[in-house]
Amino acid sequence: MAEANGVRSGLGGMIADMSEAPSPAPAHVLVVDDETVLAGMVANYLQRAGFRTSVAHDGVRAVELALSESPDVVVLDLGLPGKDGLEVCREIRRHSDCYILMLTARNEEIDKLIGLSTGADDYMTKPFSARELVARVQVLLRRPRAGRVVEEPPRQLGALRLDPVGRRVLVHDTEVELTRTEFDLLEVLSARPKAAFTRRQLVDAVWGPDWVGDEHLVDVHIGHLRRKLAVVADLPFVETMRGVGYRMGPGR
Repeated sequence: MAEANGVRSGLGGMIADMSEAPSPAPAHVLVVDDETVLAGMVANYLQRAGFRTSVAHDGVRAVELALSESPDVVVLDLGLPGKDGLEVCREIRRHSDCYILMLTARNEEIDKLIGLSTGADDYMTKPFSARELVARVQVLLRRPRAGRVVEEPPRQLGALRLDPVGRRVLVHDTEVELTRTEFDLLEVLSARPKAAFTRRQLVDAVWGPDWVGDEHLVDVHIGHLRRKLAVVADLPFVETMRGVGYRMGPGR
């Protein structure tokens, strides 16, 4: 009987220890929109999905919160007072590699292209479903974070050197600063330098198979990646395969 009591006591201690184990901190999302009702609704949906949220209604405050609170994701409206969403995105990118989901009420393609070229990872056009926005945030957070468990040696592809572990890219020994999305695309392409990838394959590899949206955002990020690499060496590091997609080019 004493032994049984001891077993129960031991189990009770284990259960108590398990209950006291800290749970992972919820991901933090900064919602930036000058429409207070909309921002509150989005924040509420995100909180119900298990996220911690902060809210800003102008560009200046958005930058302050992004720097002081280091959110995992920023849901960022394009049209903001003080500083517009593009300038806010640029400033955040100087200090943070967080995910940025851009919101725009303007449906013209140029707005989307400019927004993505400043470092946004994804975009949504207003009006949108709050549930879809939550789903987009969840998909972004499922993307691999910096650093890897398995060591992988750097890849030397001609003038280009890519370090998957340190997440660094060098061209002729000069480091090229890339956004998370640009690096991820280059990493996928460089892993199989002779293979041609469709937009959908790149979306699945970088954004995840659950991502739903315009696959042409791949073209935007590839274009920005090419421009950054060309600043160091004007070589065709990534080439377009007409009717197919992209692959590493002869400049590698």
